Amino acid sequence: MTGLDHQPTSTDTTLPRGPLVGFATGSLGMGVWVTVPGLLLLYFLTDMLAVAPWLAGLALLLPKIADVLLHPWVGHRSDVEQARRGNRQRLLLLGCALPVAFAALFAVPGALTGAPAAAWVAVVFVAGNLLFAAYQVPYLATPADLRIGYHERTRLMAFRMVVLTLGILLSGLLAPLLAGGDAATRTGYQRMGLLLAAGMLVVLLVGVAGIARLRRAAATPTPTHGGWRALVAALRDRQFRWLVAAYLAMSTTTHLVLAAVPYYAEYELGRTGLTTVLVGAFVAPALLVTPAWLVVARRLGKQRALLVAQGAFAVGSLVLALGRPAGLPVLVGAVAVLGVAFAGMQLLPFSMVPDVIRAAGAAGAGTYTGVWTATEATGAALGPYLYALCLAVGGFVASAAGETVVQPGSALTAVRYGFGLLPAALMLAALLLQRRYTLDAAARAAS
Repeated sequence: MTGLDHQPTSTDTTLPRGPLVGFATGSLGMGVWVTVPGLLLLYFLTDMLAVAPWLAGLALLLPKIADVLLHPWVGHRSDVEQARRGNRQRLLLLGCALPVAFAALFAVPGALTGAPAAAWVAVVFVAGNLLFAAYQVPYLATPADLRIGYHERTRLMAFRMVVLTLGILLSGLLAPLLAGGDAATRTGYQRMGLLLAAGMLVVLLVGVAGIARLRRAAATPTPTHGGWRALVAALRDRQFRWLVAAYLAMSTTTHLVLAAVPYYAEYELGRTGLTTVLVGAFVAPALLVTPAWLVVARRLGKQRALLVAQGAFAVGSLVLALGRPAGLPVLVGAVAVLGVAFAGMQLLPFSMVPDVIRAAGAAGAGTYTGVWTATEATGAALGPYLYALCLAVGGFVASAAGETVVQPGSALTAVRYGFGLLPAALMLAALLLQRRYTLDAAARAAS
C-alpha cells in the first residue's frame, strides 16, 4: 500500500490505479501552462522585450480579466455537453490545441519590443487561456462526475497533484535552461516554447483517455443541465463563496512568488542561474509531501490541514524578506517550506470543491468548476501584476536582451519585499477567509 492508497469506507468506491494515472498525466501539460508563463513571461517582457514593468503587468492582467467571464461560460458549455452526450470529451479535445498558443506566446515576431511586443503577448495569452479553460474546466469536473466519497475525492486529486507537481518541476527547471540560462535570448525562448509544446500535446491527449477510463470504472450521476441556474446557485452558495475567496488570495500569492523568482535570483542573490535552484526548492518537496498531506487530511480533515499549510507559507515568506543577509542555505530552506505548504494548498482546496458540489446536489459541476478556474486564472494574473506594481513603485528599469542597467536601491528593496512581505500578508488574508468555510466536518461525516 502506497501513500496514495487507502481502505475505502462503505460509501467510498476505490478507483483503479491505471485510469487514475492516465487522468493525472493530463496535469503534466496543464502544469507547463500554469508554470512557464507565470515564471518567465513577466521577466521575458521586461528584460528581453524592453516592456516597462507597469505595461508588462497590464499585458498579463488584461487577458485574465476575460477569464472571469470565459471560464464560467466554458463551465456552462461543459454541463451542456455532459447532459447531451454523457461526457465532456469534445471540450477536452479542443483544449488539446493549447500547445499551439504556448509556442506562439514566446515566438514574438520580428524585432518587436515595447508596446507592440506586449500587445502580441496579450492577444496570444487570451487565446491560450480560452484553450486552457476548455481543458481545465471539464478536467476538474471529473471528481464530481464520479460516484466516489470524501476521501476518494482527495485520493483522486492527490494523484493529480503529484503529477501536476512533476510537470511544474520539470517545466520550471527546463524552461530557463532551454531559453539559454544566464545567456537567454529571444531565439532561446522561442526554442523553449516549441520543445515544451510538443510534450504538452502528448500528455494532454493521455489525460483525455484517462478520464474516459475513469468514467467507465465508476458509475456517474444522472446527467443534468447546470446552465445559468447552476451559475446563480454557485454564486449564492455561501460555502463555495468563502472557499473561492480564500483560494483567490492563495492563487494570487503563489503566482506572485513564481513571477518574482527570476528577479529575486538576479537582483537579490546576484545570480540568474539560481532561478532553477529556487524553483526546484519550491516544487520538489511537493513530490515527497503530497502523500503526507493526504494522511494529514484524513486525520484532521481538509479544512484544518489547509489552515496549517497557509500558516507555514506565511512564515516562510517572512524569512525570504530578510534577503541576502540571511544566507543562501536559509533562503533555500524557506523556499522549501513554501513548497511543502504549496503542495497542501493545491491538493486540499481542489478536493474540497467537489465536496461543495456534491453537497449542493452535484448539478452543474462544470459551472461550479468554471467559477473556480476563473478564480485561479484571476489569481494567476493578479500575482504577477501586484509584483510588477511593486517593481514600478520601486523605480525598476526595464531593458532589452543584452543590455545592462543599474537598478536603483529602491528597486532592489521592492524586489526583496515583494517576494517576502507581500506574500506573507496575502496568505494571512487567505487564512482568515478560509476559517469562514464550515462545510468540511459535515462532508467528512457524510462520507
